[in-house]
Amino acid sequence: MNQYEVLYIIVPTLDEEAMKASVEKFKGIIATNGGEVTAVDEWGKKRLAYPIDYKTEGYYVLMSFTCAPEVPKELERNFKNDEAILRYLVTRKGE
Repeated sequence: MNQYEVLYIIVPTLDEEAMKASVEKFKGIIATNGGEVTAVDEWGKKRLAYPIDYKTEGYYVLMSFTCAPEVPKELERNFKNDEAILRYLVTRKGE
């Protein structure tokens, strides 16, 4: 099992409930695939460095998790298919 971090940005137009549901959705994907979420840090709504899809703000979420090596690819596939996600980056933590 490897340790990973993912930082993703959710569109700011969603209401608070929908944002929480989005965070829970990605936690669920990790858990369903045999991983364990170790930390979730919701940074909240922040101004973007540059506009993405004509949006200047986004809701930032940083999540740390432990899982098998194939799980990040499944997570990335779900990020790509979710229209509420502006950007994401999955990285493996150093040993």
